[in-house]
Amino acid sequence: MEQTLSIIKPDAVKKNVVGKIIDRFESNGLRVATMKKVQLSQCDAKEFYAVHKERPFFADLVDFMVSGPVVIIVLEGLNAIAKNRELMGATDPKEAAAGTIRADFADSIDANAVHGSDSLENAKREIAFFFANREIY
Repeated sequence: MEQTLSIIKPDAVKKNVVGKIIDRFESNGLRVATMKKVQLSQCDAKEFYAVHKERPFFADLVDFMVSGPVVIIVLEGLNAIAKNRELMGATDPKEAAAGTIRADFADSIDANAVHGSDSLENAKREIAFFFANREIY
């Protein structure tokens, strides 16, 4: 079984669609191995998104991710990374396929409802950033 990290971002938490998003995961063969709701600090957000630190959107991304609580989830299933990315849809909700999470719940490319790991290597790193092994069931 493959694992991946998903973050339900502040915009989706504020809209109260966390349950609807989790239902999308579970209805499509992904299992919630663990999850928690947290308020990221500036330090956390900067460290987590450090791969983007040279990009022009980095400061706005950090500010957005600390603007409200997020729900961090470890999803598990066959081809979990690819399945999660398919369910999320394109980064820009205007380009996301109908029925995807971003098409249904995101407002903009910046406030795009969810984050998902893009590779097995990044999934392992991202999961370890937020969870100890003993927290994943």
